[in-house]
Amino acid sequence: MTEDEQDDAVTGDPSSDPGRRRSARKAGRSRSEAEAEAAGKRRAPTPGRTVARTIGATLLALALATGVSVVMVYNHWNGNLNVVGLEKQLHDRPEKKESGPINILVMGSDTRQCDGCNIDGMTHIGARSDTTILIHLSADRKFAYGISIPRDTLVDRPACYKEDGTKIPPAKDIIWNDAYSVGGPACTLEQFEQNTGIRVDNYVVIDFAGFKDMVDALDGVEVCIPQEIYDPEHQITLQPGTREIKGDEALSYVRVRYTVGDGTDPNRIRRQQAFMASMINKAISAGMLARPDRIVGFMNALTGSLQTDFKNIAQIADVAKNFRGIGLGQIKFVTTPWVYSQSQPGRVEWTPEVKKLWNLVINDEPLTPEFSDQSISAADNPDGSTAPSSGSTSPSAGTTDGGKKGGSDGGLSTDAREAAGLCT
Repeated sequence: MTEDEQDDAVTGDPSSDPGRRRSARKAGRSRSEAEAEAAGKRRAPTPGRTVARTIGATLLALALATGVSVVMVYNHWNGNLNVVGLEKQLHDRPEKKESGPINILVMGSDTRQCDGCNIDGMTHIGARSDTTILIHLSADRKFAYGISIPRDTLVDRPACYKEDGTKIPPAKDIIWNDAYSVGGPACTLEQFEQNTGIRVDNYVVIDFAGFKDMVDALDGVEVCIPQEIYDPEHQITLQPGTREIKGDEALSYVRVRYTVGDGTDPNRIRRQQAFMASMINKAISAGMLARPDRIVGFMNALTGSLQTDFKNIAQIADVAKNFRGIGLGQIKFVTTPWVYSQSQPGRVEWTPEVKKLWNLVINDEPLTPEFSDQSISAADNPDGSTAPSSGSTSPSAGTTDGGKKGGSDGGLSTDAREAAGLCT
């Protein structure tokens, strides 16, 4: 035995055994592989483990990139919001309910002083609240309803205050949307609280351009048009039938008045409510939620056109998610009870029944049949029928998820739909 062979025997190096080396070569392994395995040295990386590590690193990178993207989008949306608190401009406010209901006053501004808002060249008219809706979300999150106030409703406007504290004198028997003209959203909010006794938790103002962008982000909203609508002011003609509309057509549809139905503002409001119900239906449907591009587009449009006292997008999202669990049949829209004014032709006045409606909000109660029988539901199809229901409400609600037009379960009558210019 040579000196090297003696050393190998002492160290136990199996590579020194010619027989074992030959066996390794017979098995198709190289000498270096056999020696490495026998000596307990590091094995060469296996393809499977390499791929797994690569995938893991890629997923980690994607997760980090996605997280950064989410933060960037979130910050972008927050930056879009025009957050304006109105607390200092409001006085003698009703008591705030601590039990959990939420009241949001939504105002649609007809200002032309924004990109895409000058739809008719009327830049000299200032801004008015073309639409005012109180959204009430119940404390138990089992129902919600919107109450529209006709803009020509005669009310006593209380004293309002500008941002610098300047007092705006009160006025009697003045139309509702005059408050926005003289004092902006703060004056409208003050007027609402003083005339109803309802504490508003948050407010939202949206303009024409924002409305169009939100509809476009949904890729249109379905409507049913019973007869041709011609809007000479904007040179838009809407053909009869059921289809989705967006852009200027959607804005024209909800704003046009004299060539649709009986031409009154309260019945135009009903058409707007039907449009909003259809919009909500699509916005919270599974199809919408499965389209990230639409969600991002919708949020860009929403945040880019709002003035509000919600402090950030997270607060808005927290409220919005509550509507998903209610059920479309439990989201309804009604109009304050009204009659034509005898003192000011063309204006309207509330009837005594309006106090019952305000008390439902104050006491956080669902709509009674008196009001739900003339409501529009987010579950209604554009032709006025109601989609099959998968759920029901408690008997105390006085309504169900179903119901046909003018039936005991609620919904506008055929005559009411015709007067509003809706399909029957």
